[in-house]
Amino acid sequence: MTLEGWGALVLAAGAGRRFGGGKLLALLGGVPVIRRTLDMVLTAGFGEVVVAVGADHEAVAGAVQGLACQIVSTPDWEDGMAASLHTGLAALAEPGKGLFVFLGDMPLVPVHLCPALAGMAEEAGYAARPRVGGRPGHPVAFAPAALPDLARLTGDQGATGLLNRRSAGVAYLDTDAMGAVLDIDNRSDLSAAERAWKAHATCATSDSAMSRGALPKP
Repeated sequence: MTLEGWGALVLAAGAGRRFGGGKLLALLGGVPVIRRTLDMVLTAGFGEVVVAVGADHEAVAGAVQGLACQIVSTPDWEDGMAASLHTGLAALAEPGKGLFVFLGDMPLVPVHLCPALAGMAEEAGYAARPRVGGRPGHPVAFAPAALPDLARLTGDQGATGLLNRRSAGVAYLDTDAMGAVLDIDNRSDLSAAERAWKAHATCATSDSAMSRGALPKP
């Protein structure tokens, strides 16, 4: 399934207070967390990608400079997550098929699940998201019917309460992809992400080497 008709919004406006500030600029494998996240998102083939920045907006925007995305500033980011949702929604062109919402502090987000999530959201009528061991994860795919409700969220409301209220129209994709629930809230999370990233990079290098014939296939 192609994602050309879908938009993607990356929320990157928070201050990261539990981390001690600046978590999106922390290095993961030598690269800022937010750039790792964007690198992942951009591999999915969305028609449009918007990044809503807020705290440390100049530094965060600089960290993703040169990538194929639109960067928008959220002046009222301190009001909560709903503010960056509003900013991002306003910046997006009309997403014909729907919208994926990503969190900037989830650099190992499993974008390979996005085509399946898009199809599930269309069929369910409202939204779809991955689930790991019963725990809901990201990204969340929203069908067009959900977008007006997202625009009405206020304060520090994320979409979780909304999805719970509209549960009849929400589908879940069970997966063992831990990147769907691995967000970076504190230094311990960053260490866990670093270990996971090294494992991911090692697998990617091995797969590439095998494709070139440099390593034997198992």
